[in-house]
Amino acid sequence: MARSGRRRAGSGSARRAAPGEGEAAAAASEADRIIEAALARIAVEGWRSLSLASVAAAAGLPLLRVYRCFSSKQAILCGFLRRIDEAVLTDPPAAEEDERPRDRLFDLLMRRLDALRPYRPALEVLRRDLRTDPVSALVLSRALLRSMRWMLEAADIATDGLRGTIAVKLTCAAYMATLPVWHRDQSPDLGATMAALDARLRRIEGWLAAARRSRAEPPPHPA
Repeated sequence: MARSGRRRAGSGSARRAAPGEGEAAAAASEADRIIEAALARIAVEGWRSLSLASVAAAAGLPLLRVYRCFSSKQAILCGFLRRIDEAVLTDPPAAEEDERPRDRLFDLLMRRLDALRPYRPALEVLRRDLRTDPVSALVLSRALLRSMRWMLEAADIATDGLRGTIAVKLTCAAYMATLPVWHRDQSPDLGATMAALDARLRRIEGWLAAARRSRAEPPPHPA
């Protein structure tokens, strides 16, 4: 799918880092290394066998560094979902004047699935292993609801109140119902995935339209 992000040209002059900025960047880099290492290990050894010590070894970091970034294996996966959120929200599709809420949400969710493609082997293992780990599945389901809330906010669909809460849960259900198709879809354009997602969003379009926020109305920050 086409992306419209533009790279900002450098000014040619060096900027002095603000106090603490270097430490924050280093911590973010370490968190990314831990997430990447965890997903690589999950694809090989599975979720239930994964240990934080093996993640630290795969990331080339002391166990203390993993401890400082993430409190548990589940926290690493929540960090991964947050990173995917950021990838989508950094470069959202441009809004069109007469765009339906479903169309904009469709674009955002497909961008999300595009960002997940490199991690499909690990996600396939997680889809299988989390069936026997209800605690981890519950933690991840809560994190996914938070992610869907942000996708709806980016689509100018309200997430507060009863209608917003229902819209979040229905969107999450539509997204989860599409994932099995995405896992099987090996086509370059993800045609089968797009068709499945579009069909599921059409079923809940009435709720999405009812929760649509006026462009002039500032969105609250999702919890």
